[in-house]
Amino acid sequence: VDIRDVGKRVVRQILGLKGPDIGEEPVILCGHEIEPSVIANIPTEQIAGVLLGQGSTTCHAVIIAKARAIPTVVGLGDKLKEIKSGASLVINGETGEVYVAPTEQQLIAFNEQIKEQNRLKAHYAELTSLPAETTDGHKVMLVANISTHLDVEAAVSGFGAEGVGLFRSEFLFMGRSEAPDEEMQFQAYKEAVEKCKGQLCVIRTMDIGGDKPLPYLNIPKEDNPFLGWRALRICLARRDIFMPQVKAILRAGVYGKAAMMLPMVIRLSEVDKVKQIIEEAKVLLAQENKPYSNSVQLGIMVETPAAAVMSPIFAKHVDFFSIGTNDLIQYTLAVDRVNSNVSYLYDPFNPGVLALIKRTIDSANKNKIWAGMCGEMASDPCAAVLLMAMGITELSMSAPSIPRVKELIRKISMVEAKKALDKVMSMEHAADIKEYLHEKFNDKK
Repeated sequence: VDIRDVGKRVVRQILGLKGPDIGEEPVILCGHEIEPSVIANIPTEQIAGVLLGQGSTTCHAVIIAKARAIPTVVGLGDKLKEIKSGASLVINGETGEVYVAPTEQQLIAFNEQIKEQNRLKAHYAELTSLPAETTDGHKVMLVANISTHLDVEAAVSGFGAEGVGLFRSEFLFMGRSEAPDEEMQFQAYKEAVEKCKGQLCVIRTMDIGGDKPLPYLNIPKEDNPFLGWRALRICLARRDIFMPQVKAILRAGVYGKAAMMLPMVIRLSEVDKVKQIIEEAKVLLAQENKPYSNSVQLGIMVETPAAAVMSPIFAKHVDFFSIGTNDLIQYTLAVDRVNSNVSYLYDPFNPGVLALIKRTIDSANKNKIWAGMCGEMASDPCAAVLLMAMGITELSMSAPSIPRVKELIRKISMVEAKKALDKVMSMEHAADIKEYLHEKFNDKK
């Protein structure tokens, strides 16, 4: 898509053609696929929403839209044929609902929802500079998940992020014919670290494979790529690609507070090998007269049942844990979260999942390292209350979710949160847990 996008832009320049004319009023951009440059080159206030026939939440067009808080719905397929240019639409980016030619009554109802959203937006803006602190003085760090170094400023200044809990470095590796070199990576990491202004910037080493293959890595076709050659497994096998990334992160650490996070860890020997590579990288940097930091923290993503069960062991060998619930839930429950036939079973409040999360946080606290979460579960305010009661230190999420989570945390006490946790951990059904949390905290949101 990116390559075709560039080609079209070149042709338009040669032929003297203008870009798409969307007029002066806000519009919903609608297409089977939409080039990232189209979204990037239109002022945010003119785009009311984006509808895509194909694509995923990780395609570049969606990443750009999400970073600008533009409601987006993907995977509409043939339903797009029902939508004509100039049609009146209402879309809900949270639920994926799309209404064509809404009735007068629907418009009235939706306009009331929009007014409420605008009221909440103004209210949330007042929370930007305030800490995520309970009524009895317990603080939690709320930080942002980002895909590029360009996302940091909006997360910090626009939504009050206190740093970066997940820099998805694989996006530097995607859309290219070869891996980015050390210098290119260094510049991106350095900018992200600097924009955090002394707060921690956690850089995940490339999580390639699974649903994010790269042609130049020659990853063989796999029947189950999510359980195959991906993430740290590739890094340890391809040191020619991994070493430049390690060196770049160590160099970026000179310009602020940086951390290196390893995805898909299941064995202690993997951590030991990375530590050896880090020491080798320091020797090389010293020989090359390149400044590097000795204080870059090393942590792991806890996103497999093995890592969660072994967390008491891992906690003795790393500086932090970050719980990746997207995969942890998938692997724990044996549920493919993108399979519509079984997606209803994908549930972060499953008692088995909660038990593994609590075990991980307990292991971190016992060994005096910090524990965070960078999966989607962190953006659920009710889940955040439970995690805080479990003793989590940091919650990392999509930046627009930060105000909602902060608001609930600031309205409750740690005493309330721990009582809720005790109740939840004694319950046997996820549905009961969610109903209880909704009833207990819904009036506070």
